[in-house]
Amino acid sequence: MALEDAKTQMDHAFTREDLKGPSFENVFAGAPSFLRRRYTKDLSAADIAVTGLPFDQAVTNRPGTRLGPRAIREASLLQPCDAPYGWGYDVLSEFAIADYGDMAFDYAMPSEVPERIEQHVGAILDSGTACIALGGDHSVTLGCMRAHAARHGPLSIIQFDAHTDTWADDDMKRVDHGTFMYKAAKEGTVVPERSVQIGIRTDNPDTMGFNILDAQTVHAADPGAIADKVRDIVGDNPVYLTFDIDALDPAFAPGTGTPVWGGLSSAQAAAMLRQLAGINLVGGDVVEVSPPFDHAGITAVAGAHVATELLCLWGWTRR
Repeated sequence: MALEDAKTQMDHAFTREDLKGPSFENVFAGAPSFLRRRYTKDLSAADIAVTGLPFDQAVTNRPGTRLGPRAIREASLLQPCDAPYGWGYDVLSEFAIADYGDMAFDYAMPSEVPERIEQHVGAILDSGTACIALGGDHSVTLGCMRAHAARHGPLSIIQFDAHTDTWADDDMKRVDHGTFMYKAAKEGTVVPERSVQIGIRTDNPDTMGFNILDAQTVHAADPGAIADKVRDIVGDNPVYLTFDIDALDPAFAPGTGTPVWGGLSSAQAAAMLRQLAGINLVGGDVVEVSPPFDHAGITAVAGAHVATELLCLWGWTRR
């Protein structure tokens, strides 16, 4: 069936009628929507939407993550023919998934972007559709978290990252990918004591009360044991999971703005994400994929797999 479909399917990003099911069109051709889902602004039939937030004007080092959503979508074309491995169910067939496209914004007004993101993601949530976002630098997560907290209450955060992003910054007009978690904690969007940061390997003396499982802790433990600790911390609170691709070691994700050695492997990240099944995930994102610094697309491939795992995590408790 798949071989026959490959002969006739093309541009499922525009032509597919059903938001559910695999896609068998040639991976090297056609329009690169995320996992060959249909591009649409009509979410009336969608369970969950993927949207791009192509903003990178808050970086402290190498730019380029504005190109991340496009690269992640292209890398995702390797996956839509089969059920995601290791989950025991097919999120592509059991849930209606839409590609909502990218957010529009004025690139010359960066101070307006967090509010614009909150409105953009909030509109998706108000339609009754869940949301997974593709960044963009990590500052985009603040607007996403605010939108989710406005509808679910203060959030537990699971943050995969090399950095805590809790540098003190009380100027709410500043947009910075290293201070957004400080602001989220200060304003009550997140609950630090019921949140956890995984893979940290840079120094920041003010952790704002977040639980930290640093890279050394992860390397010394079984991924399942780490996942158990994370579940104990977040409990049944509504969870937002943000995955900064620099949580991975540069060997697995060179295409990012602030790479730090000694990070997680792709295998460790995959195992932990799958063993988090059962958390009350309400939304998430993957950020900081910077194609200009990528090699052979491996960072974008990692980002695409993370985004797919987030879809699977979200769907696990809703099957």
